[in-house]
Amino acid sequence: MHYLSTRGDATPRKFCEILLEGLAPDGGLYLPEHYPQVDAPTLAKWRPLPYADLAFEVLSLYIDDIPADDLRAICRKTYSQEVFGTREIVPLRKLEDSPVAGARAPLYLEALSNGPTLAFKDMAMQLLGNLFEYELARRGEQLNILGATSGDTGSAAEYAMRGKAGVRVFMLSPNGRMSPFQQAQMFSLQDDNIHNIAVEGVFDDCQDIVKAVSGDLAFKRRYKIGTVNSINWARLMAQVVYYFAGYFQATVQAPAPGAAPEKVSFTVPSGNFGNVCAGHVAHMMGLPIDQLVVATNENDVLDEFFRTGVYRVRASADTHETSSPSMDISKASNFERFVFDLLGRDGARVKALFGDALAKDGRFDLSAEPAFVQAAQRYGFVSGKSTHADRLATIRDSFERLGVMVDPHTADAVKVAREHLVAGVPMIVLETALPIKFAQTIVEALGREPDRPARFDGIEQLPRRVTLMIADATAVQAYVAQHCK
Repeated sequence: MHYLSTRGDATPRKFCEILLEGLAPDGGLYLPEHYPQVDAPTLAKWRPLPYADLAFEVLSLYIDDIPADDLRAICRKTYSQEVFGTREIVPLRKLEDSPVAGARAPLYLEALSNGPTLAFKDMAMQLLGNLFEYELARRGEQLNILGATSGDTGSAAEYAMRGKAGVRVFMLSPNGRMSPFQQAQMFSLQDDNIHNIAVEGVFDDCQDIVKAVSGDLAFKRRYKIGTVNSINWARLMAQVVYYFAGYFQATVQAPAPGAAPEKVSFTVPSGNFGNVCAGHVAHMMGLPIDQLVVATNENDVLDEFFRTGVYRVRASADTHETSSPSMDISKASNFERFVFDLLGRDGARVKALFGDALAKDGRFDLSAEPAFVQAAQRYGFVSGKSTHADRLATIRDSFERLGVMVDPHTADAVKVAREHLVAGVPMIVLETALPIKFAQTIVEALGREPDRPARFDGIEQLPRRVTLMIADATAVQAYVAQHCK
């Protein structure tokens, strides 16, 4: 399997090259040259597998430059009950059977937040840490990871990389824009290879800096800069696995020969489009998905696109600070991957749209494209939006009526999922994080604190190690260079 850039660079690259490289040299994102196809017999073979072995089967379709025995060992080391607390790794829970057009539509919650930092980002980041350590040891090299976080990527990356041989982490976050628990998880780490940088700005400013530094090829190569954001294909690839796992748990055994496979839908709280883009990849591989529902908060750039065909990024001043802060994003990096597929993998057009058009006008319009008109039918994408009032109401309803406490981002998804239920089609909501990460909003909705795992007692009072910095790529480069000596 080789990989190519969404902006046209078709120089053949293998997985381990792009694992360490992150962003492509032309500024694009990597995708496989084709999506491996999974047929009904393969799905039947995969259905009974434990999660770690399912991960190996999916990942081995994309990775052929790591020996199979080594890759299987990495998957089993990553996806264990010791790390994720449950044998199933991503257990499915039925919330309710909702009445739809005289029939029933089952609504499920897929638990993705059982990892070390209580957020779905652990699902990919734990794998990424083990892949980095393996490949760097094989090469005898070091890697300096530069990342941006709106809340959960940072802690997941730092907990996955702390103490890893040959790895330093430089994590940018928007100053004051994460929840107190999220800040404490990151800033309380005292490991020498972890560097937290709080940027005066919003997440999009942090993400722009990461892209600017990665785009400086001389600096990138001199200091061996890599990424852990979902612009790194390895992260997104790892997330594909839990779509298959959710499907197997929500459906009955394989259908009789000749019968159509049972379909499911997924609703995904979305900011940077990485999580739901993994669903798109699973769908392109042949997983029987009916709808991929994109749920946004008040920062509704993606909802606007799927309703109108217009992609219009917002300036920092126009990016709302909300009670689902990990989705306070107005430039969805991974969206470029979907547009690449939407436009027939035309790298020149994608480069013109995400380079020239966004730089000039901050927007582009695909509403007249036949491919966009067919997008919902061909790719299954629909969307919806949730507000602060919606979040509070959904958190309250889920707890009081269903006995389930959900975090604000998951609440956004549950609210939007209910707007897209189809009779007889299971709807799976992807959980984002445990409620303790957003205690203030839970207290506002329910009048009580969410449960806190004992290992995080008193985390907000621990000493902090963080550097405050202006939103400037040159300043970040200077900081990285200083701490790589």
